[in-house]
Amino acid sequence: MAKAAALIVVLSIGASLAAQAPLPAPGITATLDRVAQRWVDDTFRKMTLDDKVGQLVMTTTFTTYLASDTDAFESLATRVKTLRLGGVHVFGGVEASPGVLLNNGYGTVILGQPLEAASILNRLQAQAAIPLLTSGDFEAGVGFRISGATVFPREMAIAAANSEELAFQAARITASESRAIGVHMNFSPVADVNNNPRNPVINTRSFGEAPADVGRFTAAFVRGLRAGGALSTLKHFPGHGDTDVDSHLGLPIITHPRERVEQIELAPFRDGIAAGADVVMTGHIQMPALDPAEMSPATLSEPIVTGLLRRDLKFDGLVVTDSMVMDAVSRRLQPGDAAVRAVKAGNDLVLQPADDAAAVAAIKAAVERQEIPMAQVDASVRRILTAKAKLGLHKTRVVSLDELPARVGGRASAAVAQEIGAKSITLLKDDRHQVPLRVPRESS
Repeated sequence: MAKAAALIVVLSIGASLAAQAPLPAPGITATLDRVAQRWVDDTFRKMTLDDKVGQLVMTTTFTTYLASDTDAFESLATRVKTLRLGGVHVFGGVEASPGVLLNNGYGTVILGQPLEAASILNRLQAQAAIPLLTSGDFEAGVGFRISGATVFPREMAIAAANSEELAFQAARITASESRAIGVHMNFSPVADVNNNPRNPVINTRSFGEAPADVGRFTAAFVRGLRAGGALSTLKHFPGHGDTDVDSHLGLPIITHPRERVEQIELAPFRDGIAAGADVVMTGHIQMPALDPAEMSPATLSEPIVTGLLRRDLKFDGLVVTDSMVMDAVSRRLQPGDAAVRAVKAGNDLVLQPADDAAAVAAIKAAVERQEIPMAQVDASVRRILTAKAKLGLHKTRVVSLDELPARVGGRASAAVAQEIGAKSITLLKDDRHQVPLRVPRESS
């Protein structure tokens, strides 16, 4: 009883702290004002083919400390500047380890740091002629990748808490912290329906196994991210939940008929699009019912991206590929060929090619030989510029390092995460009716 009382006190404190949470960045607007639209038009009019092709490619960076006078930063800054890259995706970090360790399971992946992330992105923004669009995999909060930021329970726990308001608040806080470190686009929420217990990669990343519930919480998460000032991303289109292969390691194939895909896999994506999702990420998933061609995962499939997503679902926002270094694609195609196929399919942004320069060169060559229509490139570039204008990047592209500690992490945000965790605890089975536990009083 004492523990239960303590939990109630903690949650009540959390509620009062949540009311004191820092205000989020301005929300994402549905339309551009006159100044923003003029910036899009003027910027587009001045762009060369090289400028336009570069905008279609997103590179990556770690977010541990990186001095300006290093080969690593010089390489990154040079690629951003000379290739005219459109954006940068942030990861955490990797610590050095000797290659002779006997423990093959030794982990080298570490979290990034918020001030270092902001500093690196500010310096890269200074190198770019057009503001960079930045992204992060903040599925469980910014703290999922960046140390010191708020960590939220995974999506399955958020759904178990059964509160759309808490889902909204988790997303809003994530967006606000994301913008504070200079990241504009969250590759979240996961809209996959987790209906395969052998799925090695989605699992608790999904809101659950019921399409209606997944759609409900996907929509709440979209609204929260947009309210907090970040672009929301539905992934992994057209649905990665019913697979038993990790697309980081191989190519999953889903053999269900089109009718089943429409009813199960696509339902949450429809709900997310209706809620105003800004971005859709295509997955490295083969679905013969949607595209019977050999080696045609969604990321490289025109029938799926242009046909299903654009034409049938009427999605007019940004479309980004999943990482192009994942084995599902990189083990089968060269970086340039994969990038060309992704753009031809209808993706606006090619995420993390294995070779940025090769991807840019191959896309440009395909445009010049009219394999990729110039009109399609122009449409993608306009969508990218419009997204940047909605984020206000035409006015300011850097963030304040001084203000960051007041906007990232803290008790108010942690209280929301704690409340979700407490409410997500689920009783699966109690045939003997032993919960709550009955224990004898301690003898005096």
